[in-house]
Parts: sequence; C-alpha cells; structure tokens
Amino acid sequence: MSIHKKRVQIDKIDDDILKIINKRAKLVQDIARIKHDKKGKFYVPSREHNIYKRLKKNNKGPLSQKAVNAIFREIMSASLALENPLLISFMGPPASFTHLAAQEKFGSSLDYVEEKTITDVFDSVEKSRSDYGVVPIENSTEGTVTHTLDMFIESDLRICSELLFQIEHNLLSKYPLKQLKRIYSNPQVFGQCRLWLEAHCPGVELIESTSTTQAAQIASKEAKSAAIASRLAARQYKLPILRATIQDKVDNVTRFLVIGKQEVDPTGHDKTSILFSVKDRVGVLHSMLAPFRKAKINLTKIESRPTRKKKWEYVFFVDFIGHEKDQSIQRALRELEKSCLMLKILGSYPTTT
Repeated sequence: MSIHKKRVQIDKIDDDILKIINKRAKLVQDIARIKHDKKGKFYVPSREHNIYKRLKKNNKGPLSQKAVNAIFREIMSASLALENPLLISFMGPPASFTHLAAQEKFGSSLDYVEEKTITDVFDSVEKSRSDYGVVPIENSTEGTVTHTLDMFIESDLRICSELLFQIEHNLLSKYPLKQLKRIYSNPQVFGQCRLWLEAHCPGVELIESTSTTQAAQIASKEAKSAAIASRLAARQYKLPILRATIQDKVDNVTRFLVIGKQEVDPTGHDKTSILFSVKDRVGVLHSMLAPFRKAKINLTKIESRPTRKKKWEYVFFVDFIGHEKDQSIQRALRELEKSCLMLKILGSYPTTT
C-alpha cells in the first residue's frame, strides 16, 4: 500500500478520534452539571489514578506507557477545564522545575499562578486564591525540602496527590565554557551538580539565586555568566545549552506534592502522611513506631524537625503505605495518639511508587 493510502487511513482515524474525544467531553459536561448540583469535587485524584492504572493494563503498544499517559493527561486536563477551570499555584517564576512539575501533573488546559515562595503557595490555597498548589518535598540527591515540612506544622491543608518528576540540569550561556566567570542557580541545584562543577568549572564563582529561572534571566543579561536551569528556561531566555544533563546522578528525581482542602478516596494503592510531636527522651522514636510494627504497616519515610516552640520538642513526619480509612491504620493511629503531644494526618493519596 502506498504512503498516500496510508495517510488517508490515518486521516480517517484522526477524524474518528476527534469524534470520540468530543463525545467524551459531552459526558464530562454532564458529570460537571451533576457535580455542581451536589457541590462535588472536580479534581478527583483517586479517579485519575484508576484511569492511568486501567490504561496501563490495556495498553498493548506500540505506544509506550509514558506516551499514552501524556496523551491522556492532556485529555483529562481539557476535561477539567470544561468541568470547572481550576487555578494551580506553584513556586515560580515560570519555567521553574515546580512549574514544569505542575504542568506535568495537571496538563496545559488549566491556569497556573506564580507564587514567590512555598509559604505563598500554601497561603494561596488556604485563602482560596487558587484551587490547588504544587510544592517540592524531597529530592533523591539533596534530600528533604524542610521549608515544605515546616509549613505543614501550621497549615490545615491536606496532601491530595504526589508526583515524581525527573530533574535534568543544563548549563546555559551565551559564552564558551572557558570564558565563564560566574554561574547562577538555586543552592539545591549546585548540590546536585557539585562533582560536575568541580571537574569542569574549577575557579568559576557559584552565585545562589532564588530559582533556576531567575538564574537564567540573570545569565541572559550578564557578560561571561551562565545558569544551571531547564531546557524550557533556555528557550524562554534564548540561552544556548553549553552542556546538557550535568547533574551528578542521572536518576535525579524530585517528589512534589499537590496540596488542597479535600480528602481523597482510597484506591487500594495509597500512601498516608502524618506528623506527630513528642518530648525528647531515650528511645522515644522506637516506642512511637511500635504500633506500626505491630500492625505490619510499611513505613517509607521518617523525618524529624524541632517544633521551634519549646526546647527539646520534636515533630516527626512519617509516610507509610495504606489509607487512613483502612482499619489497621486507624487502630495504629489511635494507639500512637495516646503517646503524642499532637498528631495530625496530612492526607492519604494515590502513591506513585
């Protein structure tokens, strides 16, 4: 069969796909009217999780699962925009990794608002200036983002979803590598590229900026300067990529959280995050975690922070597998609460791991 005939077939399939997508969109609008009447939530992470899970099971190729997920992310993004246009806040400026992660999660059909700090993202969602916020929580190289943890101590917002986002760092500049005098980037980024910088840029001054995007903005205007930032920042500020993927670990992943005001229904593949405070004493953490060991609950993360209110009082952040509505987890949390100064459930949500 000739290429022309093959293309005629493709055009016919494209027309069929368009009809089916619009048929889906009309059903979405019907559901939106029901949700409006019942004051239901328009973004449902458990439903999103189950869609991706079903698509993975049914995908026979040749499209990769990553490609299928990207296609349906945009379909679901357009559907959310039809139901109720949501506003997503992120720590800016635009083209920052948090902005890219937010778009990776919610697609291109929703609206995004830039906030200057993680605190501002929390404040935006708490005061309903935005519907959801996206914040970083930990990096596979540099560890926990403590500012985000600290915000959960005071905030009543809940974790609705999580996202693992592959981070790629690139050296951007209008000048050759040998002419560089200064490199700008976020402090965490410098940590993630430390070995590469020591090997290839000895003696070049490293100057911290509030974000990788701000670094690119400065480097675009300043002589003999460079930035470590994303490919999107390179395009936005018309900076050539001198070296790509300069992070020390190829598998450099940042975990982001979606924060909001809703509780998320169980999917059977969930994670729960909690925080609790205790007075420091010998063996305190061992005794506090005993209820989880007894219930055979798998802990995936433990992090401690001082409360900043009283000396020798600590807050522990714990992630574990399961949903807060599971009976075994409810029993463990009741047992834990007996020994806590304070216990807060930050949310149960579909896990990506």
